[in-house]
Amino acid sequence: MGLHHLCFLHLERSPPVNTSAQPALVEFKSVRFGYGERLILDDVSFQIPKGKVTALMGASGGGKTTVLRLIGGQYFAQSGACLWQSQEISNFTPEQLYAARREMGMLYQFGALFTDLSVFDNVAFPLREHTPLSEALIKDIVLMKLQSVGLRGAKHLFPSEISGGMARRVALARAIALDPQLVMYDEPFAGLDPISLGTAARLIRQLNDNLGLTSVIVSHDLDETFHIADQVIILANGRIVAQGTPQEVRQSTDPLVHQFVTASPEGPVQFHYPSVSLQEDFGASSRPASPRSKGGV
Repeated sequence: MGLHHLCFLHLERSPPVNTSAQPALVEFKSVRFGYGERLILDDVSFQIPKGKVTALMGASGGGKTTVLRLIGGQYFAQSGACLWQSQEISNFTPEQLYAARREMGMLYQFGALFTDLSVFDNVAFPLREHTPLSEALIKDIVLMKLQSVGLRGAKHLFPSEISGGMARRVALARAIALDPQLVMYDEPFAGLDPISLGTAARLIRQLNDNLGLTSVIVSHDLDETFHIADQVIILANGRIVAQGTPQEVRQSTDPLVHQFVTASPEGPVQFHYPSVSLQEDFGASSRPASPRSKGGV
């Protein structure tokens, strides 16, 4: 079979499907996790259905990237359960955890390409590192993955010779090199111009549908993310404050959710960090006595 037959040539989004009817690839059950005394996730429960795009959103510091690290087994829940294909991740042996991670692709913020490797070698890296495949077969796979993100013609270039949007697409080709079941995206739209952003969003949706992937997107770009997501989960104050389809989340009457989806500066999330009163910080009693008040000249 030729390379052009292996690469998808016509991409259309599949019809909307009720995510509640889909089997879960990942499930959180009453998960609690924190860093020291700082609680990040407090009794968080949700499912990530197979074959769908789930968006994790919320204010900075709300625990979104922590969720990705719990899924990947970099951290373990301090209570509750984090399940991968119905199996508790914290119970995995090192070998089982390694095998599970091979089923997960990760697109890091800004791509995180190896700067001293070509585009081709960046995509080939996980194949050479984790498989016994021949170089001939690796070449075919790499070219296929680069074709799927529109960059087969850039295979000999280096990261310094391509744009930020192209680098993000190379990183996506690398993330799917091992044909994972799950691809996790940490801020895939950050720093992109409008054209590159739209291209990246469409590509995430197309790859998900045409390759049968499951995708989790951590993003602050509400419009593009809502456009491609099947399910949206909004985290705030360590808990889930909204969960559902993009339309359901937009229609939420919760004040915090309303503030988030409308980008309003007024609402439960305040501009000022909690502090003592202005009188306490700036009052006369807190000022050191001046020389004149002590009888000086």
